Amino acid sequence: MQLLAEPRNDGHVRISSDALEQNARLLEGVLEDFGVKGEIIHVRPGPVVTLYELEPAPGIKSSRVIGLADDIARSMSAIAARVAVIPGKNAIGIELPNQRRETVYLRELVAAQDFERTKARLALCLGKTIGGEPVIVDLARTPHMLVAGTTGSGKSVSINTMILSLLYRLTPEQCRLIMIDPKMLELSVYDGIPHLLTPVVTDPKKAVVALKWTVREMEDRYKKMSKLGVRNIEGFTPASRRPRKRARASAARSRPASTARPASRCSRPRNSTWRRCRSSSSSSTRWPT
Repeated sequence: MQLLAEPRNDGHVRISSDALEQNARLLEGVLEDFGVKGEIIHVRPGPVVTLYELEPAPGIKSSRVIGLADDIARSMSAIAARVAVIPGKNAIGIELPNQRRETVYLRELVAAQDFERTKARLALCLGKTIGGEPVIVDLARTPHMLVAGTTGSGKSVSINTMILSLLYRLTPEQCRLIMIDPKMLELSVYDGIPHLLTPVVTDPKKAVVALKWTVREMEDRYKKMSKLGVRNIEGFTPASRRPRKRARASAARSRPASTARPASRCSRPRNSTWRRCRSSSSSSTRWPT
């Protein structure tokens, strides 16, 4: 925590209520010029964008307002505008970028109670919502994540924030990483940390080998979880201890099926004893040794 930069007081840019009200009335006028009547019922300022909730007049189609996104941005002298229906409300959300962006510091996010109290095993700090609340997601629930954007839009900052979120909460025994950096610039700062399974991979050929190893490891874990009857890694750790105990106890009672004696050599004074012998032998092959 001490290594992270502290938020600056001048970094928090607060838009006055008068300015928000003026922008809301201006936006209503722009929409009316395009034949869309309605009222801005709520304004939610955020660190980067401000959300204006438009309640359209009866008979106004949402698709008509959504199709005016580029015209709204041009008329409001904004770089871009996002327009979408707000789920669960009779309102359409219009997001416009702020003239001055507020910098979101990682120290704020990791110090937030939402991050400290989260039950996510692989918690990632992504940023803040429009309302200023921290955005915390679980990597285990979002395994297929793609970070995309134009040059200078903050892709590397986003990836570094995710990596630092994992390193802050998890020890090397809890989390291991394989980093692939063909550009040899972005992830080189992490070379040497104890969380790495291998040094940062920069050679494309070695990257293919690393990915193939990851696939084999994943498939091996799937097979082990299938044998133990669990569906995820959370249930694998406690379940993996029980089979080994059963296997040792079973081996003490009988031999595995591959080394069991033929039926002709097995003494069976009674049928019930023979049934127990066969059941014990088969059960010992169900669990890994």
